[in-house]
Amino acid sequence: MAQQSRRDFVVQGAATLMAAGFLPARAWAAETPVEAETAFGRIRGVDVDGIKTFKAIPYGASTAGRNRFKPPVDPAKWTGVRDALTYGPSAPQRQPGSAPNTSDLAVAGAGMREESEDCLVLNVWTPALNDNRKRPVMVWCHGGGFATGSGSSPITEGAALARRGDVVVVTLNHRLNVMGFTFLEEAGGAEFAGSGDAGMLDIVHALKWVRDNIGRFGGDPGNVTVFGQSGGGRKVATLLAMPAAKGLFHRAIIESGATLKLVERDQAARVAAELMKTLGVSRANVREVQALPADKIMGAYFATMRQMNVDQMTMGFSPTMDGVNVAQHPFHPTASTVSPSVPLMLGSARTELTSSAAPALFSLDDAGLRTRIGTLLGEHAEPVMVAYRKTNPNATPSDLYFLIASDHRYSGPAMKIAERRAALGQGPVFLYYFRWESPLQGGKFKSPHTIEIPFAFDNVKRAALTKDAPTAQALADKVSGAWLAFARSGNPSISQLPPWTPFNARDRATMVFDNESRVVNDPIRAERLAIWSALGYT
Repeated sequence: MAQQSRRDFVVQGAATLMAAGFLPARAWAAETPVEAETAFGRIRGVDVDGIKTFKAIPYGASTAGRNRFKPPVDPAKWTGVRDALTYGPSAPQRQPGSAPNTSDLAVAGAGMREESEDCLVLNVWTPALNDNRKRPVMVWCHGGGFATGSGSSPITEGAALARRGDVVVVTLNHRLNVMGFTFLEEAGGAEFAGSGDAGMLDIVHALKWVRDNIGRFGGDPGNVTVFGQSGGGRKVATLLAMPAAKGLFHRAIIESGATLKLVERDQAARVAAELMKTLGVSRANVREVQALPADKIMGAYFATMRQMNVDQMTMGFSPTMDGVNVAQHPFHPTASTVSPSVPLMLGSARTELTSSAAPALFSLDDAGLRTRIGTLLGEHAEPVMVAYRKTNPNATPSDLYFLIASDHRYSGPAMKIAERRAALGQGPVFLYYFRWESPLQGGKFKSPHTIEIPFAFDNVKRAALTKDAPTAQALADKVSGAWLAFARSGNPSISQLPPWTPFNARDRATMVFDNESRVVNDPIRAERLAIWSALGYT
């Protein structure tokens, strides 16, 4: 009865919005109820213009109480039909008492919903149910640097991609930050084994759900692509180093999420100890953290990050390279050999850091540039600036700052990942470099972080970066087409693009995405060599 009442509420609410002019009548009129069976119970979604959509499907039980800081477990089975009509809760991530960040550039339209420890849910878009077809499955890992985000963003809704490529698209939520990546094993022993990688184990659990259930949704459990951007790309990289994930996915895409190393055990233990100190919980009473209010833990997490002043993604509350759940660093000192035959596509954008830059960085003078790059690169600053000025003679000081800083954080590491992965000599590697520039705010942001997302999902009309660009849809046809081709066969080459040659250390073939896309060998060679020298790569 409660489920029916909820649906009545949704229908009545939609009718009200239509009458007010906020919801197109055609969009609602095209919806029809549809049901599917899962291993845990029956669910009800909607069919919109041929794409069946199911939201907030449980793939794991609540992570509160005794399940907190533990590996995920299956949800309880239910009877009757469970509504899967609206997105589910996001993982806890806000500082208690703070407002959500709604900036499109900061969170890529993250679609934040209520937060809850009962957040292990996923969403499915599919062209058909139980039709004995084996469609490629594309599982999206959301961004947010292991700390924030959700699988509920309007920019990553999968209907357009599912329709364009006849594929099944899955997005998911999982534990983040302190709830997902606190290494309590040193203090709590075997009882807390895996606590430093709990959020990643959630993703593995979701992939097991896909393996066991996606056939009912028209998908092929033997052809699963994991893809993600920024922190989501880092999650994909981490999955490549996880023995428990081996065989659960068959292709991987890392979009602007270069990570060579994860948090070391000793550092993870130090951060966990500082958290316990902030919470007032002794090492001997580590179990008490499972009974504390979630808000108290979240407050202590933010306080700990301020006190330690460490980078979230590399020094704490991110996946731990524990040698068990994560067998080795994803790409350091060499590429992980856990899943070496999985084809990999990866890349970066030209000016990643314009998306989160302070206004002053857009009006630097030469002195300001030297100060900023000096702080970033130390003794390597001058030779790097010389190299970038030579290859970009018309660039302003601000342009040079963004090119150097973006390559230092994203493009340089991505190119090293491609080299180390290709050196395994097994699965092919395909590298891209995104140069298309957004017209948002007069072109201020150029090619910023998150730029690939709306193109890959064929959702350019939804994103602020692309919705007003007359050339965006033509490029989206090619980019989403390449992503779909890769998901289908492990090769992103399509007729609308030049032949995309696999990467090798000699030629370094790279697809440069722009209004006129082309394959270029080592497209920013001088800059790459300068940045690699600063990063200490050999």
